[in-house]
Amino acid sequence: MKLYDDRDPAPNPRRVRIFLREKGLEIPLVNVPLAEGRHKAPEFLAKNSLGQLPVLELDDGTTLSESVSICRYLEALHPEPPLFGRDPAESARIDMWIRRVEFRVMQPAGMIWVHLHPFTAAYAASQGRAQFKDFGESNWKVFAGACRWLDREIAGHEFVAGDRYSMADIVLQTTVDFGAAIGIDLPADCAKLAGWYERVRARPSAALDLSRFPVEQARKALGR
Repeated sequence: MKLYDDRDPAPNPRRVRIFLREKGLEIPLVNVPLAEGRHKAPEFLAKNSLGQLPVLELDDGTTLSESVSICRYLEALHPEPPLFGRDPAESARIDMWIRRVEFRVMQPAGMIWVHLHPFTAAYAASQGRAQFKDFGESNWKVFAGACRWLDREIAGHEFVAGDRYSMADIVLQTTVDFGAAIGIDLPADCAKLAGWYERVRARPSAALDLSRFPVEQARKALGR
């Protein structure tokens, strides 16, 4: 078994790395540099036709894509500690929050990155795709609104889906970390969300290697 991956702060492959650390598991990593477009090379497209990371290659050569699906597979093999819930109700609640974080918080952040950030402009042009800057700009308000909604929702809870750290926290944590690296910050008035972020950042699994990512340049490029 091996995991096709790229180093931080790309959020989706990083979800699996955090999950592995929380489980105390080690899987060989194969670096596929996103910045070099290696994920769109024919040999990688044979593993995932969408050209996205991460990809888990099993011992029989078959592959699994989508970070949450990969983590579900690994959870089935290694159920302790449970990161997808201890009973049907908790599992459903965690799944609900994963979807809410992805659709409400990560999606507008992704639209800012894709349609507004200068770092993605050259790649979009090389793929024959345009950046729709007005659309990207409109997602600042959507992202801030989602954060304020989430700030209200987690009041009284230690973590996103309740009082236990779960996959829902990993999904939000990697989203917020990526946003911080490229200049998309949590709104200043989201104190509860900021408190949650400090708690998850303190976990040993949250180690973030930005040695090869130009954080200051990325943040300045967004002009915020």
